[in-house]
Amino acid sequence: TNTDTADIDQTVAQVAALHRAGSEIVRITVDRDESAAAVPRIHERLQRLGINVPLVGDFHYIGHKLLADHPARSNHALHLGLTEAGMGSKGIVASSAAMGILLQQGIGDTIRISLTPEPNGDRTREVQVSQELLQTMGFRQFVPIVAACPGCGRTTSTVFQELAQNIQADLRKNMPVWRDKYPGVENLKVAVMGCIVNGPGESKHADIGISLPGTGEMPTAPVFVDGKKAATLRGPSIAADFEKMVADYIEQRFGRGKAAAE
Repeated sequence: TNTDTADIDQTVAQVAALHRAGSEIVRITVDRDESAAAVPRIHERLQRLGINVPLVGDFHYIGHKLLADHPARSNHALHLGLTEAGMGSKGIVASSAAMGILLQQGIGDTIRISLTPEPNGDRTREVQVSQELLQTMGFRQFVPIVAACPGCGRTTSTVFQELAQNIQADLRKNMPVWRDKYPGVENLKVAVMGCIVNGPGESKHADIGISLPGTGEMPTAPVFVDGKKAATLRGPSIAADFEKMVADYIEQRFGRGKAAAE
């Protein structure tokens, strides 16, 4: 219909006309309280006229508000996903923007990320992005978080970039085994920072973090464990030494070291 649903006479007349024309279902707009209150009366009038056509309410304008304000009134899981998201970063941003707003309002029980893959691309990228979205928003933890600075004029090399990339890749690669071997390891926070400006602060807030030397700084890298300075690394093996410290920390906190301490 294209009538004001609150106008019962006009709406009943149009529904009746559509029914006589052969319509087996009629959609009516329910965009405000007055329209909703009119629906039962419209149905009763149609019944008296012998018209038993199903009425479908168009609630597009307020559906999200109902879901946000009254989630407990539905026993059905609500699935979220943006089908036409697209490829690459555009698809990731589109899906994250669309679902992030709804999730923040408490709408949604399950999600999917749909990305158009590159030729011969890996579809598991969709799973990784789904996990990162939920983890970034604080709903679930899937893999340890690696915080890293973006780099600027104070950073002198690609060491911190490569180190952050290697640690992130290593953590994700090992998670299928570590999930059972090291319960709770998904909550680990690692920091890899490129200079002294933000390095020590971010590293102290992580479970284990390193502050690599930037421009004009001493060629040393302090490592912080559980908020306290635990070591200072030097020389060409800084990256390898820190990677070993991360592995040792995981074993000590989540593995046999934890069991021995208990």
